Amino acid sequence: MQFTEQHEQLRETVAKFVEKDINPYVDEWEAAGQFPAHEVFKKMGDLGLLGLRWPEEYGGAGLDFSYSLVLAEELGLINCGGVPMAIGVHTDMCTPALARYGSDALREQFLAPAIAGDMVGCLGVSEPGGGSDVAAVKTVARSDGDDYVITGTKMWITNGLQADWCCLLANTSEGSVHSNKSLIIVPMDLPGIEKQKIEKIGMHSSDTAQLFFDEVRVPKSNRIGEEGAGFLYQMLQFQEERLYGAASSLKALDKQIDLTIEYCKERKTFGKRLLDNQSIHFRLAELRTEVEALRALTYRCTEQFINGEDVTRLASMAKLKVGRLSREVSDSCLQYWGGMGFTAENPISRAYRDSRLISIGGGADEIMLGIICKLEGTLPEKPKKAQSGNA
Repeated sequence: MQFTEQHEQLRETVAKFVEKDINPYVDEWEAAGQFPAHEVFKKMGDLGLLGLRWPEEYGGAGLDFSYSLVLAEELGLINCGGVPMAIGVHTDMCTPALARYGSDALREQFLAPAIAGDMVGCLGVSEPGGGSDVAAVKTVARSDGDDYVITGTKMWITNGLQADWCCLLANTSEGSVHSNKSLIIVPMDLPGIEKQKIEKIGMHSSDTAQLFFDEVRVPKSNRIGEEGAGFLYQMLQFQEERLYGAASSLKALDKQIDLTIEYCKERKTFGKRLLDNQSIHFRLAELRTEVEALRALTYRCTEQFINGEDVTRLASMAKLKVGRLSREVSDSCLQYWGGMGFTAENPISRAYRDSRLISIGGGADEIMLGIICKLEGTLPEKPKKAQSGNA
């Protein structure tokens, strides 16, 4: 990955924004169980950070994913996981299909305000009966003249309490589960929508909601692209979501290791520094090496994505690796902090709580393994059906 002066300027802008406008307030937002998304996103919109890849005619910068990678990396310096996750949902998870396949009118109405920071978006895919199994979505958008009438429930929706609109996946016809779904932009102030907050063990500053849709009427003009193409569009959005997730964890992992090295230099037991124990400094060296390996995988995947290649395999590997490595790093570092690491306000304990979600959200580890195995050709063969006939 070759970074230009433009990349470095972006990196500096984001780092300053995190230091000045995010980190001083993180503890307050964590305690409140929510950060002020509209306020934060407006500041980011004013800095030009919310539409790096989207068309200039809607306020974007028209750049490639390498700039999203830089944004995600620097947001990893935020002192919690919830805020960078919420930003990523807005910039790289609920907007890609809208930016690429939405009508001009739809992009003017929803994408432009999202880029400016005047609207907050969310993604409505997961449901109580299924998260990673997108084909199993039960929410229905029934055709009624020029409208869809939506009924169903969405679960685990990041930004769900504060969002102005939702990029919703729903069944718009009968037939194959892979060709009967559409993505629809649903304004969140419509009659028939109810929201319920979900309490979590981590990611406290990011609001998460269960959304209920009861006969919610939306014009068919709010559909993104072709009817029935929603499954395909969402599969493409998942690749960007998984790349963003890997990129946003890189500096967060480095920061945990850095903090732990500093603590182990200061903390003494039995007359010597903790860091002088070979088991500790060897382990920290091993973890740093693993982070660098993840960085190389993420950069390679990004380069292929920019070149228009199918990155399903590498993005799934990056998603699998970042989830497992995040758990490994936070657990190991917490151990070296001892009792201090078990206190609620410790930065490592917060990372320990927050990072556990990475192996679940956006496709669980087991889903990633299944995708990789399918592409490697190592899945078990399906049993052959017995043939009937006369003996």
